[in-house]
Amino acid sequence: MTSARKAAIAAYKERKTFAGIFLIRCKATAETWVGQTPNLEKIQNRIWFSLRQGSHPCRSLQTAWTAHGVDSFTFAECERLEEEETPYVRDGLLKERAVHWRETLNAEAV
Repeated sequence: MTSARKAAIAAYKERKTFAGIFLIRCKATAETWVGQTPNLEKIQNRIWFSLRQGSHPCRSLQTAWTAHGVDSFTFAECERLEEEETPYVRDGLLKERAVHWRETLNAEAV
């Protein structure tokens, strides 16, 4: 393995990930879903993949996706959390902030 490749792999492993709250909107129906994640960088790809496969656990989101297609959906970051020392603290804060955004936006959980 070349030193450049080793350096690239090491940099990837050491990159910062950001936890936070995200929202998904359907332009066709004006429905909104809010979720939380320990890694904002990867969550959209994971959700879009499961929706394309028809296997997303949120039935209302899957139904809207199937009816209206990918072009009707937007993904946005609502809030990025500051780094927390422990996953326990981070997870508690994520849950609290997700509830806040769901109530504020009158959104479903995803």
